[in-house]
Amino acid sequence: MALQVTGLAVTQCMWGIAPSVLMVLPIHMEITFIMPAATITDTIPFLNMMPFIMCQSKVNPMVIAIMVASLGSVQVAPCIPMTLIPWTPPIANVLIGGLPTIDNTAMAMCLWAGKISITVPGQVTTIVL
Repeated sequence: MALQVTGLAVTQCMWGIAPSVLMVLPIHMEITFIMPAATITDTIPFLNMMPFIMCQSKVNPMVIAIMVASLGSVQVAPCIPMTLIPWTPPIANVLIGGLPTIDNTAMAMCLWAGKISITVPGQVTTIVL
């Protein structure tokens, strides 16, 4: 069974060095297990999506620039998540503030070819079907 994602959920990018957290603002006034419930639009870089420390994606312009400057010896750069599309798949039958919610199976795509997943949903009691 899938669990509702809330603020402070742990996220992981396939190109990131370390996990990060999902920040969810309480603008929809829907609280799940003392934290704001997440929706498909909670993908704004540095507001919702925090950096994953360092990025290893070879299509990230910062990684490319550092590789060129170091003649290929350094292959990581600071992470700036570029999530421009909503989380998928949405839980269309559960709306929060008129927007579909997400569960722990949701994925977000980064412009630098990264796939971001939810590793810990932020709570363990609210099941969404």
